[in-house]
Amino acid sequence: MPILDSTYKPPFFFKNGFIATVYSGLFRKVSGVKQERERIILSDGDFLDLDWSYANEKANKLIICFHGLEGHGQRPYVTGTAKLCNTNGMDAVCVNFRGCSGEDNLKYRSYHSGATEDLEEIIKHILASNTYQEIYLYGVSLGANLILKYLGEREDVPHEIKAAVAISVPADLNGSCGELHKFKNKPFSIHFLNYLKRKLLIKMNNYPEELPAEVWCSIMSLRDFDDVYTSKAHGFIDATDYYKKSSCKQFLPNIKIPSLIINALNDSFLSPECYPVKEAKNNPNLYLEMPKYGGHAGFIDKKNIYYNEKRALEFIKTMLKA
Repeated sequence: MPILDSTYKPPFFFKNGFIATVYSGLFRKVSGVKQERERIILSDGDFLDLDWSYANEKANKLIICFHGLEGHGQRPYVTGTAKLCNTNGMDAVCVNFRGCSGEDNLKYRSYHSGATEDLEEIIKHILASNTYQEIYLYGVSLGANLILKYLGEREDVPHEIKAAVAISVPADLNGSCGELHKFKNKPFSIHFLNYLKRKLLIKMNNYPEELPAEVWCSIMSLRDFDDVYTSKAHGFIDATDYYKKSSCKQFLPNIKIPSLIINALNDSFLSPECYPVKEAKNNPNLYLEMPKYGGHAGFIDKKNIYYNEKRALEFIKTMLKA
């Protein structure tokens, strides 16, 4: 599809991508979302948790929301979308990836940018236990890469899945990792790395043979983390192999359901390769919107409803009329 023109105009102060990203990640609050937790057991014996919220009336439409790196199902960037959809007649479920719902998962492995096997199990579980006629996928950052990879790597996407919306997509993981290691993103990379290493201490204590203390101590960057843990725990050779095989960009030409990507041009987490202009122009199911502003998942707008949330709802309604 042709590249979409964006109408996003943030408040003046939030034209700065760094400020928009930090405010949205640390200070935004979303209230009024009543969630009910469901734990599902995966085929390998591990578990993950789903946080459900419902429309006022019985709905036959569902939006499944996927969070980003070290997020969870109560982060405002997913609960904001859930709340808006709930008030517009749709149920919502915010997924907590393995180990992200407040307690460590049971396996040495956890989650990663390309773990579509877990996404597939979630969807199968929902379809088996509910009667939704229409399902929409919504992902932010890592979760956005995941849903696009899922849609593009398989022929057998359930017919109930009607459309997808992907926000701040690191479509080329190697390029995005390179950006995160630059000086401009040092506060973010330090924050992510410290958080990841603290969580990895649990794995080190539970699996000392797989992750000796000296190996944990050798992790000095996000790429080191993916070299030492993410790749080895999930069947990749190293970080480079993980990035290559898990990046959604290579799968975009194969997507067969309407999918909207919103990547801000001032998103400091994204490299030039993360803007799939050619892929959008050559795939009639792929819509790419590149607002000038927005940072990383920081599309601040009026009344605490973010621009990307409004666009997601608009896109879904447009697809319903098509």
